[in-house]
Amino acid sequence: MKTIILRDLGGPEQYRIEDVDIPSPSENEVLVRVRAAAFNRRDIFIRKGEYPGIRLPSIPGADGAGEIAAVGKGVKDLAIGNKVVINPALNWGNDERIYTKNLSIVGVPTDGTFAEYIKVPRENVYPKPEYLSWEEAAALPLGGLTAYRALFTKGKVQKGEAVLIPGIGGGVATFLLQMASALGAKVFVTSSSEDKIQKAITLGATGGVNYRDPNWDKQLRKWLPEGADLIIDSVGGENFAKLLNIAKHGSRIVTFGATAGPVPQLVMPKLFLKQIDILGTTMGSPTEFKKMLSFYDEHKIKPVIDSVYSFADIQEAQTRMEKGLNFGKVVVTIQKQES
Repeated sequence: MKTIILRDLGGPEQYRIEDVDIPSPSENEVLVRVRAAAFNRRDIFIRKGEYPGIRLPSIPGADGAGEIAAVGKGVKDLAIGNKVVINPALNWGNDERIYTKNLSIVGVPTDGTFAEYIKVPRENVYPKPEYLSWEEAAALPLGGLTAYRALFTKGKVQKGEAVLIPGIGGGVATFLLQMASALGAKVFVTSSSEDKIQKAITLGATGGVNYRDPNWDKQLRKWLPEGADLIIDSVGGENFAKLLNIAKHGSRIVTFGATAGPVPQLVMPKLFLKQIDILGTTMGSPTEFKKMLSFYDEHKIKPVIDSVYSFADIQEAQTRMEKGLNFGKVVVTIQKQES
């Protein structure tokens, strides 16, 4: 089978197309013929050596959707040809609050979705929502799961609340926007791109500000005089401290990333005097993955696709994401699309 192999760390050129043997599923595994896969920022961190637990050589890619091509002898409830989407979180465990020490994510250290075939545990495949294309279904797993847990489980978002999503444009941020808007929350965003802010408004955001303006937090307070009920941040960095200025008394801040690096100065009195809860999160449980798919299906939400590349253009695809040019998910078609 054709696959992408990462043998050495470095630039986009380290992603190379090679032929390898098709894996065979063990007793409680399934073999999925991948129709489409999608990039996450995690893939870039891995390629550059900025992620824990890297094992090389390996096949990257956490997001994917396709058809069941073979099943292990212990799998009785799936048939060849069933259309599925892959939950990339392996070994979450039985505790909904926290994952086990054995948690890993598909695509380094285990082989991932940038291949014509992938084998995964039976418990990690779910029926593909019929209304989604292969590209849309492949875009959803990791980012959708992360967003669902951050928004509902940790953030406990409610209809009518004011929600702030800094750094709109990436996959998780667009999923947050879609789900919060579908629920009936009032969503605001930040970005360094006016074009991305306008795209967010077309997806349901009430408004947005450019965080390159030194007074961006004051601009938001004009719209939100009482502050935001919920802020979900993946940026961190020096702008995180300003989130405390925007946060409402008794509000929640959920964080799942720090693309801008550590927070240099956090004024603690703003945190405790305003009774703000700061909550950390990452990925999500199998239960949350199922609920996320159900939420998208119930509201017939389609993931935002920034661009679709062929398997041969995967280096160009990851470069687009690494430069932050994308709005939504960057998807790669592995095989000829079929409905």
